[in-house]
Amino acid sequence: MKVIESISKMQTEAQALRAEGKRIALVPTMGSLHEGHLSLVGLAKKKADVVVLSIFVNPKQFAPNEDFARYPRDRDRDRKFCKEHGIDIIFAPKDAAMYPETYSTYVDEGELSMVLCGVSRPGHFRGVCTVVAKLFNNVQPHVAVFGQKDAQQVAIIKRMVRDLHFPVQIVVGPTAREEDGLALSSRNVYFTPSQRLEASKIYESLQKAKEMVASGMLQSDRIVGESLHHLTQSLKIRVIYVSLVERGTLKPLRILKPGHSLLAVAVWLDGIRLIDNIEL
Repeated sequence: MKVIESISKMQTEAQALRAEGKRIALVPTMGSLHEGHLSLVGLAKKKADVVVLSIFVNPKQFAPNEDFARYPRDRDRDRKFCKEHGIDIIFAPKDAAMYPETYSTYVDEGELSMVLCGVSRPGHFRGVCTVVAKLFNNVQPHVAVFGQKDAQQVAIIKRMVRDLHFPVQIVVGPTAREEDGLALSSRNVYFTPSQRLEASKIYESLQKAKEMVASGMLQSDRIVGESLHHLTQSLKIRVIYVSLVERGTLKPLRILKPGHSLLAVAVWLDGIRLIDNIEL
């Protein structure tokens, strides 16, 4: 396993691999790796000859009042994780290399990033698009693998790839979950036992909606209302949004389109921001 921190060395390595006819897959992460990341690595291995896992806590996607400084970081554990699970290359650039003092260029998607999380996190997806575009330029992958848990991010990255003509195939892996359904996330390490118990209500609220759809309900307000009602039973949870949208466009739906709809949820749980979604 190689560990590359230099951007120029990563580009040189990528060019050499491509010259050898090797197919490269990128798994972008912010570290603090868990089984959810491993499921994405598994997909990457099926799609390419060489798997590059990037580790970079991107400061440009955090607002000043968010948790950039305390976001979980464990360099040694992450490297051990990658070695044990057959990662070929870790790409771990430094902040100063990615964003030098005079940095002033950003990638800004102007439609899908204006809804859902984009409302309460202005500038977040500009940071996401910018860093992903830079990773594409640095790693030069044929394939990039993202998780369905970040469904809005996936839709935005797909739009960026389409609009800016990146020659990268976007592969989406299903949301990896704990036994009780809680979506795996690096931020889960923040939870106390009581908070962890309350967090499981997020998935329960999505399942309540799924049950309604299975019984024939297609009215958005009724589906959203059932999910919202379940979430508000918790005194620790403050709902940011519950929204039923079309999966590709993220436009709100009055009537569910089976197989093309997404129920998305974002909440605060005692100051910890969590998102989840389910396809309907």
